[in-house]
Amino acid sequence: MRTKGSDVLVAALENEGVQRIFALPGEENLDVIESLRKSRIELVLTRHEQAASFMAATQGRLTGAPGVCLSTLGPGALNFTTGAAYAYLGAMPMIMITGQKPIKSAGQARFQLVDIVGTMRPLTKMTRQIVSADSIPSLVREAFRVATEERPGPVHLELPEDIAAETSTASVIPPHQIDRPVASPAALKRVVDLILGAKRPLVMIGAAGNRPRLVEALSDFVRRTQIPFFNTQMGKGAVTSNSELYLGTAALSERDYVHDAIERADLIITIGHDTVEKPPFLMGDRGPKVAYVGYVSATVEEVFHPDAELIGDIGTSVSALADALHQRVKPDPEFLRLRDDIHAHINVRADDDRFPVIPQRLVHDVRSVIPEDGIVCLDNGMYKIWFARNYRTTVANTLLLDNALATMGAGLPSAIAAKCLNPQKRVLAICGDGGFMMNSQELETAVRLKLDLVVLVIEDSAYGMIRWKQAVDGFPDFGMTFGNPDFVAYAVSYGARGHRIAATSELVPTLQGAFKQGGVHLVAVPVDYSENMRVLVEELAGR
Repeated sequence: MRTKGSDVLVAALENEGVQRIFALPGEENLDVIESLRKSRIELVLTRHEQAASFMAATQGRLTGAPGVCLSTLGPGALNFTTGAAYAYLGAMPMIMITGQKPIKSAGQARFQLVDIVGTMRPLTKMTRQIVSADSIPSLVREAFRVATEERPGPVHLELPEDIAAETSTASVIPPHQIDRPVASPAALKRVVDLILGAKRPLVMIGAAGNRPRLVEALSDFVRRTQIPFFNTQMGKGAVTSNSELYLGTAALSERDYVHDAIERADLIITIGHDTVEKPPFLMGDRGPKVAYVGYVSATVEEVFHPDAELIGDIGTSVSALADALHQRVKPDPEFLRLRDDIHAHINVRADDDRFPVIPQRLVHDVRSVIPEDGIVCLDNGMYKIWFARNYRTTVANTLLLDNALATMGAGLPSAIAAKCLNPQKRVLAICGDGGFMMNSQELETAVRLKLDLVVLVIEDSAYGMIRWKQAVDGFPDFGMTFGNPDFVAYAVSYGARGHRIAATSELVPTLQGAFKQGGVHLVAVPVDYSENMRVLVEELAGR
């Protein structure tokens, strides 16, 4: 049977297991929208294309299968670029589908015409214009293959309006199992020899450690080898922080308390580290050796240049390492003493009652209301460093932060995607007042979807991280402050509920009440960032 290209597209997406598409469509997408209306795929209408791309990327991050987003041509497609970079640097599988004018005629001349395929080329793993309805099944299959293979990332397909309407008899192409390559025995032996030759080996778990399929293998590796470990910001939770071998998170690049352990190590075994993350430590001439375990070979940087590499499926590699080491590694007892010291330092003032709330207390109180499997989605701001340092994670992918592109505006859209995927779990978005206002319109999306979602907005009326850096560098306080709306009234105007914290003791009961009541809640809390200078500059500099 002959059917429209848009029907072929939707059938191909269904064939890939797509259950929802985040979209802000235009007239060039109307055939696709009609095909979606007749499909089993949920259409999640967003209020901005950037938010749709953040949602799709987050779905890819949490599931390992590409999230899908849809926009129109020109300005709509260009609004995907930040989300494309977010997914590209963060290794999140995502498919972006954009519309375009008819390519077989030019009835509107160059109105709204932008080279989106060219724009997307440096931001994606693959970008293609679909020029024939017959090619849709193969292009969709290829898009999903490319998006999910290591290193995962975004793929872009442009569907012109006339190709969407063109008829075709093409059939979908079923996916098939693809096994990942495994590391060679010679590479395994080199890394095993390095570990057995080390007196104080230490494991670092990076962003790829949080791939959904990898968590069990990593936990088993740590349990069997008994090598102490720490993690990068995006590696948090891949192995539970309740482990007696857990030393902490490298939220900074140097001089933090966890770096006492890093400096003591004579070998660091990095598992799944990606140098797009801000460096968790800086390699130097006299520092520890580094063994790298990854899906793909390490990118050599000035601050990261491994001495040995084990390339292949990480789950298979760490299992083989554990087998080969066979409990022959004994943890340095000094690491375990350092663990207690590190954790004691980062928990100082977690019970401080002063108001506005200080970051340590904020992290402590959020942790107390979020179950172990609850999900916290951070936007980008000064508070991200504090959550990376102080928030204890026991389940993988329950603290979603971006330490790659580190873009503002992603916190609320990411939380919406996380809640769509996990309707029974508590999901909390944490945003600074600057980042929140970049995509605050998605409150309406959350209300329309009838989500049970809480949004914590941290108020300092400034672009706080840049203001702090401005002060650290000795510049005058200038150009970083702004005014805010009445966040309670703002939430209510969207049909959500709004709350303002007037004392630190109100934060926990307000958050608990919001979760128990259900629906969308915004909780505004003023923050005192004076601890940034006291702890992250003065205290660490004096060590």
